[in-house]
Formats: sequence, C-alpha cells, structure tokens
Amino acid sequence: FVSLGICIAVKLGAYPNWMFFQCFIAIILFYCAHWQTYITGSLRFGKFDVTECQCTIIIAHVISAVFGTNVWLTKIPFLNVEVRLVPIILALCVSVVLCYYHIAALCKGGVGKNGSSVAGTSVLSPSIPIGIVIILAITIYQKSTESIYEIHPCLYILAFGIVAAKVTNKLVVAHMTKSELDYFDSILIGPGMLFLNQYFNTFINEHIVLWLCLVYCIADLLHYCTIVCNQICSHMNIQLFRITPRIPSRLTGLSNHQSPSPVRLGSQKVS
Repeated sequence: FVSLGICIAVKLGAYPNWMFFQCFIAIILFYCAHWQTYITGSLRFGKFDVTECQCTIIIAHVISAVFGTNVWLTKIPFLNVEVRLVPIILALCVSVVLCYYHIAALCKGGVGKNGSSVAGTSVLSPSIPIGIVIILAITIYQKSTESIYEIHPCLYILAFGIVAAKVTNKLVVAHMTKSELDYFDSILIGPGMLFLNQYFNTFINEHIVLWLCLVYCIADLLHYCTIVCNQICSHMNIQLFRITPRIPSRLTGLSNHQSPSPVRLGSQKVS
C-alpha cells in the first residue's frame, strides 16, 4: 500500500513498467529484511532503511498535497528528466545498496548448524516462495492478451502485494518459531487462476479473474492471520483485543458466595 500510494502521488502510472518496478522492488526488499532475520536470528537496520524511506514518502505526499500532483511533471533543467522519475532513481540506488548488504549477510552464513538458518535449513531456502510470486507476477503481466496490468495496475499490484504479504508473514512466523518455511502456500491459488486462464487461451475475461484472485487472496490472508492470532492467544493464555482479563467461572462463583470478613479498626467494627 505504501509503495502504491507514492506511485499514485507522483503520477507514475504514465510509466507502468517503472511503477511495476517501484512496487515490486519494495516488496522484495521488505522480504529480504526478514530473510536476513531468518538467517542471522536478529533484525538489523541500516543507516538508510525503513524509517528514512517513510520520511521520504511523507515529504513526497506533502509536496503533492501542497503544490498538486502536476508539480511532478516539471522537467529538471539541463537533464530533461521529469521530477516524478527522481523517486525511481532514488529507489534504484537504495535498492542496490540494500541488496548488497543483504547478500553480504547471507554469504556469511546463518546462526544454525554449519551456517544454516535458525531452523537448520539452507540459507537460500526462503528465496523459493518469493521467487514464485515474482515470476508469476512478471509472467502474467507480460503474457496478458487483454493488457490486464496496464488497464488495472493498482488492482494487479494489490493482488500480488497481498500474496507477498502472506509469504512474508509466514517467514516471520518461521523465524519466531524456528521452523522450516513451506515453499508453496494456498494463497498461490489466486495467481494460479490467472496463470491457468492464460494457459488455456483466456477462456474467461482476465479482469474478472483478477477480481476473483484479489478476493480470494484477501480471504486467505485474513484466514491465516486469524489462525495465527488464535494460536498465539491460546498458547500464552491471553485475550485478543481485550484489556480486562477473563475470570474463571469457579472464581466468580466463589466470590459471589463469600462476603468479605469484617475488619476492626480500634473499637469500631468496619464491614
């Protein structure tokens, strides 16, 4: 949502390829941060990381709100480059630097046995789930006969963003529980609808299938989050979205039948 919001704020929709790059490079970098955590056992932040990116995005939104979105159409003197391409250049530079640090951390090995991950698996194993998502996104985008991405870029990015969100959530849970990460997931059925529809010569309108994909992915992600939250609450014996603890029924019945004993203060009797 954050990447898509900044693309809309700077009117990057006129360059669909760059918009695709901007959004999916953000997805990959976010996944790589938790990938590194899954390998090293600790979440590390660089000198220019999430906080700095958020501040940059806030500044871009303020500029769009104050001066209007047409300000990004202004061309930089001597360079003949529109201002709205500046975020792309910055994102590309930051991506190269962050990818270098992530790759360097992976090359050092993990904290597990023989340089493995926290779950004792290969340090490259988390690349498979996100790789499947990215490959499906690029393939469906390029092979679409109805220009599904060019016509509905926000819908397309939201659908695959939700798929990547669940894959990232499962990576976080795998790190917390020190368990092996599954390569395939039920949420991939959503992009699979689009892929199979194209494979069979698009016998169903791609725009309808894209909406079905989005609805299914949202439902699948909510279902997964509900299960995880309930399991955590059950294990830790806590209540979700509740401040007052639940009192066991036997203690409630005991307090109703017993009255507090009187307390004597000097010569007076206080009940």
